[in-house]
Amino acid sequence: MRVLVVNAGSSSLKLAVVDDEAGEDTEPLHGTTVDRWDGADHLEPVRDFLDQAPSADAVGHRVVHGGPRHRASVRVDDEVVGYLDSIADLAPLHNPRAVAAIRAVGELLPDLPAVAAFDTSFHATIPDDAATYALPREWNHRYQLRRYGFHGLSHAYAVRRAAGITGRPLEELRVVSCHLGAGASLCAVRDGRSIDTTMGFTPLAGLVMQTRVGSVDPGLLLWLLQETRADTATLSQILENQSGLKGLSGTSGDLRDVLAARDAGDADAALSLGVYVHRLVREIGAMAASAGGLDLLVFTGGMGEHSPELRGEAAERLSYLGVELGAAANLATADADLSAEGARVRTVVVTAREDLEVAREVRGVLDPDGRG
Repeated sequence: MRVLVVNAGSSSLKLAVVDDEAGEDTEPLHGTTVDRWDGADHLEPVRDFLDQAPSADAVGHRVVHGGPRHRASVRVDDEVVGYLDSIADLAPLHNPRAVAAIRAVGELLPDLPAVAAFDTSFHATIPDDAATYALPREWNHRYQLRRYGFHGLSHAYAVRRAAGITGRPLEELRVVSCHLGAGASLCAVRDGRSIDTTMGFTPLAGLVMQTRVGSVDPGLLLWLLQETRADTATLSQILENQSGLKGLSGTSGDLRDVLAARDAGDADAALSLGVYVHRLVREIGAMAASAGGLDLLVFTGGMGEHSPELRGEAAERLSYLGVELGAAANLATADADLSAEGARVRTVVVTAREDLEVAREVRGVLDPDGRG
């Protein structure tokens, strides 16, 4: 099955046609990224892509948040689109863009079946004791508050691919998956299922990120609202776009810029990287505890794939768990075992392929019996 995969980011639009049976190391048949996409009325770049791309059998849309209603991928119809509109506030940077992409592609390809694949779905298996907030039960029930988790499509692909690289069944492994990009999260996997993750009700929680604060004392936020007299919109903008590596270092927040500034002697950049690695290592330990141990550590995402220095600093602090990288092996950036010989824990880098995971979900919805 050929699937047109549509991935609407907070400002960009990624389009790719993939063959979901071509193998996990196969590049898309055709793909492009529209760096500045203006939404549902901006049809020209989508039309230009479709004019050049091979025909597809179906469309798969990556959607960040499925809300409490959608715990698995679903075929798109008007009811689904309306529901996604209604939960836009759960992922305000991403869900409205995904809905805009659904409408834009639907206008151009009205006869193709479309499936929404949710980043939250992989984490639907997290048990209640790990997913529930210690808030009044009336609030939890009324507002369906829980740890939803995100980057699920990336984590699902990465752990399956990593297990294949090591030659062991995923169901036998205790895994911590690290998706480290501009947004970042960890996932604990056991028996092939997500059982814990660092992001929560929104994608703002957990690790320090490029511009996002990650988890922070809620009392501190209440104090800031009172002390600075900022409104919630201003505070939200700062937590989402002016914090993390960017806020701490005074740079763009791009890891390459932070490393360059640190190496040039910038104390703020050095501190920001120290904070980032500390939180990363601490949360890997927490995820290993949730998984009941650690057999396989997986790095994916832009920073996870392309920064041997970051992986090396993290691994050095995780040696007590049995993590040890080979100096030469750690230079790899795509689908490789990074482990030192004899290391108790295998460490693997995996190229992020959310497009293949979306295509896999599309087939699961449209062809559940695998008959083609």
